[in-house]
Amino acid sequence: MTYDFAAGEILLIDKPLDWTSFDVVKKVRNTLRVKKIGHAGTLDPLASGLLILCTGKFTKRIEEIQNQEKEYTGTITIGQTTPSYDRETPVSETCDISAITPKAIYEAAHSFVGTIEQVPPLYSAVMVDGKRAYDLARKGKSAELKPRSITVKSFDIVSIDGAEVAFKVVCTKGTYIRSLAHDLGQKLGYGAHLSSLIRTRIGEYKLEDALTIQDIQEIRRAQIEADGSNS
Repeated sequence: MTYDFAAGEILLIDKPLDWTSFDVVKKVRNTLRVKKIGHAGTLDPLASGLLILCTGKFTKRIEEIQNQEKEYTGTITIGQTTPSYDRETPVSETCDISAITPKAIYEAAHSFVGTIEQVPPLYSAVMVDGKRAYDLARKGKSAELKPRSITVKSFDIVSIDGAEVAFKVVCTKGTYIRSLAHDLGQKLGYGAHLSSLIRTRIGEYKLEDALTIQDIQEIRRAQIEADGSNS
C-alpha cells in the first residue's frame, strides 16, 4: 500500500500504554517526515488502543471524526478509590466488597445508560479559570468542575472476577470513562476506579485495522527504499 502523507491520509494507530497522544503524533511526524498532522481525540497515557491521526488536507476532518461515537473495553476495580479515578494516583480508600452481588453491579451499570450529566475528573485537561484541572490537582488544589451532558449508548458488564469488573461501553464524544467507573462505585456504595482501558472503535474506524508504531517505521523504511530505487 502506498501513502501520500503530505496530500492527506487518515492513519489508525494502536497507541501504546504509557504514551501520551502527543507522544504518538510526535513520533509519527518525525518518522514519516510529515509537517501537517494532528490527532482526532485524546487517549490518556494509561489507556491504549485506537488513536486516529490525520495528515495534510485530512486534518480538516479531525472535528468530524472526534464527533463520532466511541467504543471502549476495560476493567473497573470495585472497592478501591483513587483521586484521579484511575491508576495514575495511589489508592486512597479501600472497603470490603464481600457483600456485593453481580446483580447489583449489572443493575448499577445499566442505570447509566442514556443521556446523563457527568462531572469530569479533577485530573483532566478541562480548563478552570485559565488553568488545566490536572495542574491544580497535582498541586493539591481543588476546583469545581461543571457537569456535562453525555450519552452512554451501552454499558455492558462482560465478566466479574472478585473486585475486577470487565466492561464494554459505547458512548458519545466527551465521555470520561474514568468518571463512569468512579460513578459506578459511588452508585454501588463501595467506591471504584478504572484499572485498564482500551479504545476499540471511533465511528466506523476499528482498532483491529490499526497500525503499530513499528508498522509506521516499516512504512518509512519502504519509502526510503523506493526513493532510492527511483533515483
